[in-house]
Amino acid sequence: FWDFLILFFCLPVVIFNEITKKRLLGDVSCRIVPFMEVSSLGVTTFSLCALGIDRFHAATSPQASARPIEQCQSIIAKLAVIWVGSMTLSVPEILLWQLAQDTSPVSGVMTEYCTMKPSSNLPESVYSLVLTYQNARMWWYFGCYFCLPILFTVSCQLVTRRISGTEKKTECRGTKHTQCESHLNCTIIGLTIIYGLCTTPENVCNIVVAYMSPDMSKQTLDLLNLINQFFLFFKCSVTPILLLCLCRPLGQAFMDCCCCCCEGCSPDTASSEGSADSKLKTEMSSSIFFDKPRESPPPLLALGTPC
Repeated sequence: FWDFLILFFCLPVVIFNEITKKRLLGDVSCRIVPFMEVSSLGVTTFSLCALGIDRFHAATSPQASARPIEQCQSIIAKLAVIWVGSMTLSVPEILLWQLAQDTSPVSGVMTEYCTMKPSSNLPESVYSLVLTYQNARMWWYFGCYFCLPILFTVSCQLVTRRISGTEKKTECRGTKHTQCESHLNCTIIGLTIIYGLCTTPENVCNIVVAYMSPDMSKQTLDLLNLINQFFLFFKCSVTPILLLCLCRPLGQAFMDCCCCCCEGCSPDTASSEGSADSKLKTEMSSSIFFDKPRESPPPLLALGTPC
């Protein structure tokens, strides 16, 4: 959902600015777009950490094939912590950026652009904090939004594989459960690889600009910033598709919802039987967040019935 917000709001603003050299929504977009983009990095980072912890619990659970179903309130609480924490860490971006105007040396037209410069109207204590954030922004990006999710995911996967290998020697688990665990681990690894590939150029550019910005022209800096933003848009576009393709239960549920909406959810017998079958498949399948217990098959019908 946050990836959708990035593509729905930030992408049109960036494209409009590149075409017209005018900032859509003015100073508001200069503050909101970086805030949403950094919040997107935080949401992805903490979500990958949460999924890594869930996979670790799945590997260390004494009865991994029959873990209790996690309550909806617990999942909502975790998502709230991830979202609120990401947005809180991104608040300095609102105070750091502001709209500026300059005359283009090539065309002579007045252009609008966003500059990283705290407003002098801020209180002195807030102004000093924003300046501290600006000076540490590059390494904060690199440490929290790049190293943390990758190292956390790799560490959880190594520990999970070591524990799984030890348990395989002591006891033999079901083939379906092993395949399910491996499939979920591959899903998290795929999401981490996409995230790492899409955020690497931005971190490299931030480090290069931090040490070579006096020797670089404004056009070069604007081009690097544009490339970084489109890598973020690419990540937001690919991540949901990758998740739907790798996580089969989630992809099947998504296709069932799309088919249900296209058919108008007609309450005929065929659709009711199809919905019952889809519900049974969804309940029998595993989730990306937790492993549902394998339910016993439905009881056989009594003899003598029409079936």
